[in-house]
Amino acid sequence: MTDAVTERYIEQCLDQGSRLRHAVADAAFGQRYLECFGDRLMPRPFFVPEAEIRQAADDLTGLFRVLLSLPERLFHGDLAAYCATVGFDCRQLGLMRRLAGAPPELYGRSDLYHDGDGFKLLEFNVGSQLGGIDQSQVMPALLRVPAFGDFAAEHRLGYVHTGQQIARSLRAAAAQVGAADAPVVALLEADGALRSLMPLMLSFQEMLAESGIDLRLGEVSQVVNKGGKLYLDGSPIDVVLRYFSAKQVAADPAGMSSVEPILHAHEAGGTVLLTTLESLLYASKGCLAILSDPYWRPAFTRDEQELFDRVLPWTRLVVDAETDAGGDAVKLLDYCRAHREELILKPCDDHGGRGITVGWMVDDRDWADALDSAVSEKYVVQERVRQRLEPVVDPATGRLQDWVTCWSTFLTPVGYSGAHIRALPADQLGIINRGANAATRLTGVFHTPVDQAPSVPAGLPVTDQGQEAIR
Repeated sequence: MTDAVTERYIEQCLDQGSRLRHAVADAAFGQRYLECFGDRLMPRPFFVPEAEIRQAADDLTGLFRVLLSLPERLFHGDLAAYCATVGFDCRQLGLMRRLAGAPPELYGRSDLYHDGDGFKLLEFNVGSQLGGIDQSQVMPALLRVPAFGDFAAEHRLGYVHTGQQIARSLRAAAAQVGAADAPVVALLEADGALRSLMPLMLSFQEMLAESGIDLRLGEVSQVVNKGGKLYLDGSPIDVVLRYFSAKQVAADPAGMSSVEPILHAHEAGGTVLLTTLESLLYASKGCLAILSDPYWRPAFTRDEQELFDRVLPWTRLVVDAETDAGGDAVKLLDYCRAHREELILKPCDDHGGRGITVGWMVDDRDWADALDSAVSEKYVVQERVRQRLEPVVDPATGRLQDWVTCWSTFLTPVGYSGAHIRALPADQLGIINRGANAATRLTGVFHTPVDQAPSVPAGLPVTDQGQEAIR
């Protein structure tokens, strides 16, 4: 069931005399944003009750706290055993523990599906290497379109600008080196990775510039450590926004020597690394399988168990039957073979739709082959979440079409930090991911008000909660 604001929006878009259905086409975006996403924009934004999305964010925050406790709670602090279970090797563990210290701060993006009753968590990407942040430009661009601005004012829509929240985190990090007012930030990718991602990074750079952040783009081996301070192309760097992962560094024979100057600068206090590689300890999909599996359930409180039941779909680690004395792996594989059309296989430590086998898109033989391969690697199998259908009016034809969506919700140390949408037409089966599926479309998210109290007038600064609203 869609909310009342969505129903009203669709109703107006179906009116032949309304410009609302053309609002996205009428909106003005930055050059770099259009170069990267101009052909990928949804014809409309999405709407969600603010109370619902903030409750989901609170649930995810609680889940994050549980994730941080897993090595000690379930493995008595044995990180090697923990990593072996969730899919990290010893080299990756060494990298992730290189700057071990205070627990990682809340910083990440969750991928949620709405099943009609509530949000279900498919993945939790913990760390700073996050895509989709620049979709927060959709909301202010739409508010400048008269037809949409009138609709937003009537329904008192609000939003959280993820880019501004990231800028806020970068300034807070830069304050540690006395550069909060005008920080110079280096977004660093793994060696050899930046070129293919350049359109995305330029759009991100363009967006952060609007928030006063001087963002430089580079790869790990391009920075130089001089006296405990990093330099990129001769410029001193206050904060490194990490987009390289432990997996990338571990796979490169020269990876450790390339990343070591960055880690030294962080230790010396000359340049702050946001976030450290340690945060990736909790980004494996294997972590979600642990929380879903009844084997581990006695270790969690009743409130925690209720949280898992509320937000997690059924998820299990795929285990080699030959090494499982209890026979549970055999039962799991038998179950997976019998329920192919309701299951999806995912590698524990990968992203962007890579390595995924969608059970309802393959035949029994291909599914069996995928399962056989999964048992020798680290994979999870997860139940299919059937998303709520979302109505969208085609601006060109005026026809109504159903879409399915992935709600990507951002969290930073201040809490909920906005959301964006990835979507596919409901009649097109596939992975909802820009890189893995050319049919995927993108847009931003507006909030509908919690109550009928007056909103903050348009144009006022972001509040402490990061909530922008219009009257």
